[in-house]
Amino acid sequence: MPERSAVIGSRVGLHARPASLFIDAVKRQPVKVTIAKGDSGPLNAASILSIISLGATNGETVTLAAEGEGADEALDELVALLESDLDAE
Repeated sequence: MPERSAVIGSRVGLHARPASLFIDAVKRQPVKVTIAKGDSGPLNAASILSIISLGATNGETVTLAAEGEGADEALDELVALLESDLDAE
């Protein structure tokens, strides 16, 4: 299963608007995507509750994983999104 690490680029972390933009991008992917931080188990990356419960702040690293056709491309797109400053968009 492909995995990618991403460093959160949004100044306020994955809260409110940045989380919503990320979730919209996850839902457009052709594969199921999970997200994890530290030792926490993988969570559904398309769930606002999962994203908020991570408590991921600026500069922290999260791990995305996906499986299936298009997983690598989906992860590349989502990592680029997470590493950008979604607060500035």
